[in-house]
Amino acid sequence: QVQLVESGGGLVQAGGSLRLSCAASVSILTLNVMGWYRQAPGKQRELVAAITSSGGTNYGDSVKGRFTSSRDNAKNTVYLQMNGLKADDTAGSYCRAVARYHLKEYWGRGTKVTVCS
Repeated sequence: QVQLVESGGGLVQAGGSLRLSCAASVSILTLNVMGWYRQAPGKQRELVAAITSSGGTNYGDSVKGRFTSSRDNAKNTVYLQMNGLKADDTAGSYCRAVARYHLKEYWGRGTKVTVCS
């Protein structure tokens, strides 16, 4: 079983920053592209950022230029640096991964990001 644990959420003012972490219980090299998703109450879950095992990244249009994903393979951890936060960024943030070999999907329990205006 693979566990993903997010941390780093909190309450910030608009324009502020947060750094989220997703720690995996296995080597993240055994996982496919790891993604950050968010879901606000009453809204669909959306992809925020994704990072490949080689460090390539992709971002949702709404966060391009503000968010940056990175990884530390030695720590089995993926990060999401969020700058210039807006009220619309308020959501539960979730880490997702898929095992490379058996293709099982894993989700973290989430960490809440709240941006106040």
